[in-house]
Amino acid sequence: MSLQMISAASNSSLLQPGFSLLNFDGHVFFFGQKGWPKRSCPTGVFLLDIKQNELKMKPAFFSNDSCYLPPLRYPAVCMLSGNAESDDYQYIIHGGKTPNNDLSDKIYIMSLVSKNSKKTTFQCVEKDLDGDIPEARYGHTINVVHSRGKTMSVIFGGRSYTPLAQRNTEKWNSVVDCLPSVFLVDFEFGCCMSYILPELQDGLSFHVSVARNDTVYILGGHSLQNNTRSPSLYKLKVDLPLGSPAVTCTILPGGVSVSSAIVTQTSDTEFVLVGGYQSDNQKRLVCNTIILEGNKIEIVERASPDWTPDIKHCRMWFGSDMGKGSVLLGIPGANKQLISDANYFYILTCKGVKEDKEEELTGQICSQTSTEDPGHSTTFEDSEEFCAEANSFDVDEADTYNEDDEEDESETGYWITCSASCNIDINTWVPFYSTELNKPAMILCSSGASHWVHAQCMNLSESMLLHLSEANVKYFCNEHIDLNKGLQTPKKVIHLKKQAMKSLRKKTTMKLTTPVKKSFLRRLFE
Repeated sequence: MSLQMISAASNSSLLQPGFSLLNFDGHVFFFGQKGWPKRSCPTGVFLLDIKQNELKMKPAFFSNDSCYLPPLRYPAVCMLSGNAESDDYQYIIHGGKTPNNDLSDKIYIMSLVSKNSKKTTFQCVEKDLDGDIPEARYGHTINVVHSRGKTMSVIFGGRSYTPLAQRNTEKWNSVVDCLPSVFLVDFEFGCCMSYILPELQDGLSFHVSVARNDTVYILGGHSLQNNTRSPSLYKLKVDLPLGSPAVTCTILPGGVSVSSAIVTQTSDTEFVLVGGYQSDNQKRLVCNTIILEGNKIEIVERASPDWTPDIKHCRMWFGSDMGKGSVLLGIPGANKQLISDANYFYILTCKGVKEDKEEELTGQICSQTSTEDPGHSTTFEDSEEFCAEANSFDVDEADTYNEDDEEDESETGYWITCSASCNIDINTWVPFYSTELNKPAMILCSSGASHWVHAQCMNLSESMLLHLSEANVKYFCNEHIDLNKGLQTPKKVIHLKKQAMKSLRKKTTMKLTTPVKKSFLRRLFE
């Protein structure tokens, strides 16, 4: 196991406890930022670009047929593989906390549509379910099981708010453990079923779960009711016959008392358990290897990485699985930093048991036989010459997201009271136009010093909104349209040019062909 510190850009404040990482074709994407997304990345999904131990975040995009996906922290996330003939896979996202501390009960399926060096596009679909739908929650797990040629998802644990009937003013936002029910979700038919098992007595949250074939193993977790971290190891076996599914639970010995731990998969049968807490104010610095072979599970302690003093002495840490045996860890930054909520980040690379032994043996052989003069060794990839050449091809610098370039839109941006009849509320707003994702569409009123108004409050149709956004015309809101008409400068009227009287007399005199007395002409023009 190797631990490498990485430097993050100024937007590292988005990475707070509760975020999730999604691995698509070896590329890691961040989801679940702190706060609502801003204009530079309205989706709230970022590509984590790590080069030369420097972390950069590049915005990702959603396709036009995607649904709205809020930034959710502490959701349940798992990978859903396609059929055996295809390498395509998706991610299932359930529950979690929104930036308003509301809990979600929705299930989203996220898939990769296209990716190139400049742009990554996802499709997000909200799945409609019937039956015993799990209540809104966070800190739970979801896993995919396969049995008899069928596939289902298993949801367990988590926390939710106290029911409305039991709330009071002192503990309005207090949370409780969800009931220890096991939910089976069939995405093909969109139905949910719940099971109450006698072996599961207490609700658990922030536990760890791993799945293989038709079995899910649950270990650790914290119980609010008892304020304990369960040392039990639960084995959930799911049978999917032609009729109703069956779920059984068995309590096994050899569990781990830990909460908020991270699991990463290193091979088809091996997982690594990292981090977490063994008590309320004590981190768990021990690592374990979880081996799943057949119908058996084995949890053994393994050599821990060389933790830095900052990691050892900090009170809290957090992170997420990057996939393929890597974990992104974060610890709070020092108070002396200019950015108060900045964090330090590390990448922990885990390997399987066999690879660890081979690496240890290779290290011993190299230490005994290496007599080469370091001054005559070949050039390393991190030398100045190689870095200069590599930096010359880094053309995506302008696409890197920088939160410092954004203004605070929570007060002065989209959620303003644009007019006397404005009914846009950040807590109740839902997308109205097809072009909206997570912010209401706005249009600039050209009256006076100009100001922004919500298109929905102005009763603009979608076709008119698109026309105004494309056409180079001024727009006036409902409150200033009459004032604009009253102050409008009258259009310039082109008058016919009148000829002078002297010129008219001259022309008329020249046209006379018969002799006329001067007195007659004088009376004619007088």
